[in-house]
Amino acid sequence: MNPRIIIANLVVKLLSFSREKTTMFFVIAFPIILILLFGTIFMSQDNVEYHLCVQDLDQTKSSKESINALEVNGNFKITMVHPSINATQYVRDNKVNLVLIIPKGFERSLIRRKFFNDLQASVTITYIYDPSSSSVSTKMDVLNGVLAGVNQELSGMPPFIKSVKKSILTKKYRFIEFFVPGIIAMAVMTLSLFSTVDSETELRQKGIIRKLSTTPITRTDWILSNILYQFTLGVICTIAMLLVSYAVFHVSLHISAWLPAFILLDVFAFVGIGMILTRFAREAQSAAAAANAVSLPMMFLSGSFFPIELMPGFLQKFAKTLPLFYVNEGLRAAMVFEDNMAALRDAAIIGVFAAVVFILGIIATKWEDDK
Repeated sequence: MNPRIIIANLVVKLLSFSREKTTMFFVIAFPIILILLFGTIFMSQDNVEYHLCVQDLDQTKSSKESINALEVNGNFKITMVHPSINATQYVRDNKVNLVLIIPKGFERSLIRRKFFNDLQASVTITYIYDPSSSSVSTKMDVLNGVLAGVNQELSGMPPFIKSVKKSILTKKYRFIEFFVPGIIAMAVMTLSLFSTVDSETELRQKGIIRKLSTTPITRTDWILSNILYQFTLGVICTIAMLLVSYAVFHVSLHISAWLPAFILLDVFAFVGIGMILTRFAREAQSAAAAANAVSLPMMFLSGSFFPIELMPGFLQKFAKTLPLFYVNEGLRAAMVFEDNMAALRDAAIIGVFAAVVFILGIIATKWEDDK
């Protein structure tokens, strides 16, 4: 192993990278765009506000107070529909998915129930809704919860079952805090896998790999310089994503030695996979297709974008066989939960996998018999 040759090859690779604007975009800018996009969409996930159309046929003080209660307790943004409008036609014409109708006589029945203890007094709230909408059932569930609270309050009876929320975290985290570690893991995976596949297949097709066996550079020097190159880009990409996340979304993430450790393990694992793929898929197109076949399932099934608990049981079991899953879990354990034992467990799993595939990749990388 010659450190001078390794560093020289690393410098050449970095200079080549700096000249390739398209590559720089997908390595650095594209993950940042994902963070900005998803962070903007879900930045208020903990305070979701639903749009609700309300038609007040009673037009009394009590009905107006109830509408205000929906805004406060149900976190609805209310749009009033004039009493003279046909609610069903309003839903069709204005492309809304739900109109709540407060009937005439609302205040009269409320007074009978509240002040005269008339248990027969009641009102029927009508939902005019579009069943084709995916969010309308959620709205109605929230509305039913608010109305259940109103009914309980009017009954004058204290609730038998109460609930209290206790988080396993000492801090309250937003979606973006869980999302950023997954994007870091995914970006480093994509960078390591595709960069290895692209460069190896291109050099093999041009016959450069075979000619390297006649130069002073050894196979070990070549592979180590490639690892350093991928790790350097991974660190640069991670720093860029974290800077944007802190600046735009003010994320609260714990940065420790686990972060570079998981980046390095991520690099070793997917550089190893890339070397194996280029041994058996020597054409650029077939190698790229093989890399896509490996990376795409991991992007969407390993928990980078959303929790695997949302998937069916058999897909959850499959997700736990994917190496990227353990990089995601390890980064979140270290950066979000600050759980060193969980991070160590995930690092051990991905470390064993990385060692196996990297050794197989080294064995598969033979220069002398490359034709």
